[in-house]
Formats: sequence, C-alpha cells, structure tokens
Amino acid sequence: MRKFLIFLIGILGLTSHSCYEHFPLKQDIKRTQNKFLNQDSIQVSFPEIIKDKITLFAMIYTHCPDICPMTTHNMQLVYEKLRDEVRENVKFVVISFDPERDTPSVLKDYAQVRGYDLAKWIYLSGSETDTREVMLKFGIKAVKTDSSYDSSGNLSYYITHTDRLTLIDQEGYIRKNYTGSVINVEEVIEDINYFLLD
Repeated sequence: MRKFLIFLIGILGLTSHSCYEHFPLKQDIKRTQNKFLNQDSIQVSFPEIIKDKITLFAMIYTHCPDICPMTTHNMQLVYEKLRDEVRENVKFVVISFDPERDTPSVLKDYAQVRGYDLAKWIYLSGSETDTREVMLKFGIKAVKTDSSYDSSGNLSYYITHTDRLTLIDQEGYIRKNYTGSVINVEEVIEDINYFLLD
C-alpha cells in the first residue's frame, strides 16, 4: 500500500509539473483598464471587453509587410478550425501599436479585406499612452525604423516589433505566448479546448 501511495504521489507530481510546463504563465491583466476605439469607432475598455472569454490576442500594425499579416492569418486559421460551440467562448483581439496611422476605419478595412468575422474579432486603436501601457503589460516592444515621405507627402516607416500571439484565459490571466507568425495551429486549439474543459 505504501509503495502504491508513493507511486500515486509521483504521478500527481508529474502531472502537476506537466501542467505548469504547458502553461507556465499566470499573469493578471485585469488590474488596470485602458480605453480604445474599436473598428466601429466605439470606445471600449480593455480587458473589460474580453471578460469571461478565452482570448487570442495580438498587437500588430497594418503597414507591416510580413509578420503581422502572417500572425492575423494564423489567428484566422485557429478561428476556422475551432468547433462552433468552442468558438462561442473565444474572442480574437488585435490592438495596433501604430495608432497614428491605424485609425478605426483603417483597421476595419484591414479586417474586412481579409474576411475576418467582426462579430468575433475586435480591432482596437488608442492613444499612445494606453497603447504603451498594454504593450508593457504584454511585454511587447515596437521600434520605428527611419521614416520618410512618399510622393504624396504621406509619412512612411516600418516598425521592428515583437512577434507574439497570447492566450488569455476566462479569468483574465495571460497563460501562454506563441510566436505569432509561425504558430502550430493545432497546439493553440488544444490549449483553448483545455481551458474550456478545465
């Protein structure tokens, strides 16, 4: 009997360690609220708008030539592969770290051109202060490269930034980060399902 108990404790220990390894983060993002305009120019508070929902979260900018469209495309693949009953419990949130150019209407066009379901996707643009606070909260860095003006006089620049997709659980905790442009879609779906079944 004693050997069996030792074996059982060992198994439980391994299971606990395995869960910790799989979701090593539990960072609360609910302590502060930040104001943003959504794609319809309606002011919302983040993370209040994702309350009680599992959320797949990314920060991008629409002029990005590579990483950002790959990240949102990967989010869309997750969206498409989720079962309908699961999708009802998941939000897809994108915040621009280039609010100077990414106005709500620009973000809405970006989503609509790509066929993203704006009933489930939320695109947000805010002040520099609110944007920076969310970036700090999520550990995301973004640095403008040299800027120039095009032939029409429009300011042009690219941004070097963190390539990240984040999973937030229903209680408002960051639980896992992925490399947004190269995620394993099946892994993300499995992680989302874990929190729904937990």
